[in-house]
Amino acid sequence: MTRRALWTASSIARATGGRVNQAFRVQGVSIDTRTLEPGDLFVALDGVRDGHDFVGTAMAAGAAGVLASRPVEAPHVLVKDTFLALQALGLAARERAVGARRGAVTGSVGKTSVTQAVAAGLAMAGRAHASVKSYNNHIGVPLTLARMPEDTERAVFEIGMNHADEITPLSGMVRPHAVAITTVGPVHVENFPEGETGVARAKAEIFDGAAPGAVAVLNADNRWFGCLAARARARGLAVRAFGKTEGADARLLDFRVDAGRGVIRSEIDGGTVDFTLAQTGAHWGLNALCSLLLLDALEVPQETGLAALSGFIALPGRGAEQVVPLPGGGAFTLIDESYNANPLSMAATIGSLGARRSSGRRIVVLTDMLELGEEGPRFHADLSQAIADAGVDQVFCAGPLMKSLWDALPSTRRGGYAVEASGLAPMIPPSLAAGDLVMVKGSNGSRAGLLADALRAVGSGAGGAD
Repeated sequence: MTRRALWTASSIARATGGRVNQAFRVQGVSIDTRTLEPGDLFVALDGVRDGHDFVGTAMAAGAAGVLASRPVEAPHVLVKDTFLALQALGLAARERAVGARRGAVTGSVGKTSVTQAVAAGLAMAGRAHASVKSYNNHIGVPLTLARMPEDTERAVFEIGMNHADEITPLSGMVRPHAVAITTVGPVHVENFPEGETGVARAKAEIFDGAAPGAVAVLNADNRWFGCLAARARARGLAVRAFGKTEGADARLLDFRVDAGRGVIRSEIDGGTVDFTLAQTGAHWGLNALCSLLLLDALEVPQETGLAALSGFIALPGRGAEQVVPLPGGGAFTLIDESYNANPLSMAATIGSLGARRSSGRRIVVLTDMLELGEEGPRFHADLSQAIADAGVDQVFCAGPLMKSLWDALPSTRRGGYAVEASGLAPMIPPSLAAGDLVMVKGSNGSRAGLLADALRAVGSGAGGAD
């Protein structure tokens, strides 16, 4: 049985106003030859590199056709502007999937994790579609829409921002029936003259494109909850709250770790709901409740959502755990939180580490948090309190901003410091002992991932990094 095409050349041309030079059918949409799958449409975007220069590579990798703004040596649809055409293709995909209920997630912390947890629930409930990785910007959102099949029943999209006025157009593209703001905190504040107030206003832009009768899922524990709830209601959205706060629709009563799983006691719409997660970080208590409320708004039964959360595995760099053998015997546990970091997520994950039982020491390996503006050194130094409260035994850190934390630490907690992650990597393995819990966290740009990779390599006897 022939698989139904996601797009045909003629349907792409109708959606984009383009012209077909040769008929073709595609099963997916790609903007990157490194991840392109056979049968994909390759969209030749202009950017730092001109996508048209990679058409040959795309066709060799199995692309079925190309969306191009100039004639190319491949079956293609010719348009005036490939970026605008990608947006038009996304909007056409949204309009043809007439029965799909769409959700959108933003927030200063946890938006990718919540998006993927919700995606797991949607997949168990029927024909589902979701963002992959962190495709959450002006290219990633229309690309995710363009990949949405016509028979989709439910979909969830991640929406991010670095500046004001970036979320409004993306929300308008998705036209969500339900939205979630995981939390608001001091992230990207160097781009906002009003600081965190500006961040909150920018996150509230997700309400701007919501469909009539949409639901807003908000964090009742966050200090911006009242402002966000008022903005949501003014836009006609119904508000559903999650948090530890009394009166929240989904209230976290307890989170603990038992037998390697997170154990949650909660109250949802007045009824007690106990369940477990594969995640052990304490921040997953609120992530799970946010996910359940968003799934409910997308008409997924609670039992389906709970089943999905029970089996959901943390994404690489977002809390995935690994037991790593030590060359001299025994093993340590690596908690990889290296994908990204900001003051809120740093404090949360350090606190989660402190809540874990361990036969060994609690060790944190940290790199710079970026885009914090003039307050960056203070935000880093302030982590010393979270580290003390969590009972962390040893701290390794890298980066010019992390020097502020290093200086604030007592000598008893100092494990090692380097200006760059590559310089820190060889310092850590010799200090490790059996039973240690080691968490790595930092921003992408400060190369926390290199340190996580170096620690994974300890198990193979290659503890260093280039």
